[in-house]
Amino acid sequence: MLDLLLEGGTVVDGSGAAPRTADVGIRDGRIVEVGRITEPARERLHVPGAWVTPGFVDIHTHYDGQATWDETFSPSIHHGVTTLMMGNCGVGFAPVRPNGQERLIRLMEGVEDIPGTALAEGIRWGWEGFPRYMDALAAMPHSLDFLVQVPHDPLRIYVMGERAEANQAATPEDIAEMRQLLREALQAGAAGFTTGRTDNHRTAEGRETPASEASAAELEGLARAFQGLQHGVVQVVSDFDLLRDAGRFHAEFDLVEQLARAAGRPLSMTWLQRDPGGEQYEAIQARVEAAVTRGLPLYLQTAARGVGVLLGLDASFHPFIGFPGYKELAGLPRAERAAALRDPSRRARILSEKPERLAGDGTPIPPLVDILLQRIELISARMFPLGARPNYEPTLADSFLVRAKRSGQPVLATLYDYLCEGDGSSLIYFPIFNYNGGSLDVVRRMLEHPRALAGLSDAGAHVGTVCDASFSTFMLTWWSRDRERERLPVERLVEMLSARNARYLGLTDRGVIAPGMRADLNVMDPSRLGLRSPELRYDLPAGGKRFVQTAEGYLATFVAGRAVQRDGVITDERPGRLVRLGSRAG
Repeated sequence: MLDLLLEGGTVVDGSGAAPRTADVGIRDGRIVEVGRITEPARERLHVPGAWVTPGFVDIHTHYDGQATWDETFSPSIHHGVTTLMMGNCGVGFAPVRPNGQERLIRLMEGVEDIPGTALAEGIRWGWEGFPRYMDALAAMPHSLDFLVQVPHDPLRIYVMGERAEANQAATPEDIAEMRQLLREALQAGAAGFTTGRTDNHRTAEGRETPASEASAAELEGLARAFQGLQHGVVQVVSDFDLLRDAGRFHAEFDLVEQLARAAGRPLSMTWLQRDPGGEQYEAIQARVEAAVTRGLPLYLQTAARGVGVLLGLDASFHPFIGFPGYKELAGLPRAERAAALRDPSRRARILSEKPERLAGDGTPIPPLVDILLQRIELISARMFPLGARPNYEPTLADSFLVRAKRSGQPVLATLYDYLCEGDGSSLIYFPIFNYNGGSLDVVRRMLEHPRALAGLSDAGAHVGTVCDASFSTFMLTWWSRDRERERLPVERLVEMLSARNARYLGLTDRGVIAPGMRADLNVMDPSRLGLRSPELRYDLPAGGKRFVQTAEGYLATFVAGRAVQRDGVITDERPGRLVRLGSRAG
């Protein structure tokens, strides 16, 4: 007898094959049959017209701290994700010296915009080395499966201490010790190694991240930890010195290639159309394609839409955050603040002021923020009201630039009045990257690239500015159904979200609906599938705030055959586990 039978659904099986009508039979957490099934089952779900897909594999999250207090991995669980990987961008919480936790909290707070107070109160510390961190996570119940990567920054701090935070060069002895620790973690089943090399990542004090300027010798030395192992991936985030010296692009990319060559394992990197520097993504593509022809396993982590921020009075940023007149009110509750901002005399005063510089020592705010604020008139062409049904490909006609021209007042005044309407809860959508042309055409070209991986959701991070954990739902709705032109077939999108990411990680037991595979599945009503507007919740430890965006249309999500959510409601089932790779697999 089957444990569960899904009857009559439209199976989009993850292989890239066209959708077909079929039943899916599940027993003992595995798919045992796909087709016309007559075997009896303890539970039968009749789902004609519903999409039945593999569970989605998110390769770029930052739940490293949240995983110790949140069993459900919210909000990813609302968007069809059944397996996720954390430890990206070189930041995380292991290894850690006794009494060294605060250093890693400040680092994560600055780089990933996760409130330090929430991390300090919420993380259940109890480890030093990375294998013990893995053991601690494995001992906790979770809804979803997850993998962990070894982040470069904590590794460097653990070995080098203050020298790491001062960005001093690692000695041969330092490199040897870091390599040994990395190898121990990989042998314990860690999924890979990550490093960050971008000026947009800062500690909570505004310093460069400890590994951001690591030398080629250090990176190659660490990569040799993979020698003789048959598992693991490498993840790199880099802006290739775009803001400092764009002429260094090729030297920085050479370093990435050296890292991939030394590791001998698949390496993925962030792929964005940046601003400034909108042509850089084409140079990255050309270098990756050339490297692949030489046998290097390089991949491009690609977003599903524009990568940007939500701006609002209670978000981490908004256009007036640096104005002296606004700062006087910043501590008031939002509704009181909005009312005070509507006072005509205060409005006139603030709009006559110049903003103070935000980036620099003592703040994690990256220099890019000041650059953008200086160009507020120009960038208002890419700032849009975010309504109850978010539109992530708005046109120039929807922008605050056009809204200002229609009203006959300056852009800054138009933004001001919008933000302080009502209780001050209005949000602005500002796609910084991937939107230089005013559309998502560049994203479509990226998604169609054969080396593209669906990534960059940053789920669990940047909680006061984004909620891109919803990328998977957006991919399925916008790109296959709602976009008026140049859509993509749903079977290709599902393959990217499931089988392609699973293959990249070396997971052979999931990602496709076929007999013998894990019963990690989604059942969705395609006519109802859609995104709700992000809402700001104060549900992190210590009352920390975060944006949460949920979805409609997910009828059920199964992990190993057990429903972890039904009709958008998270269940009490906790079948998730730490997935170890290599000799510790299973």
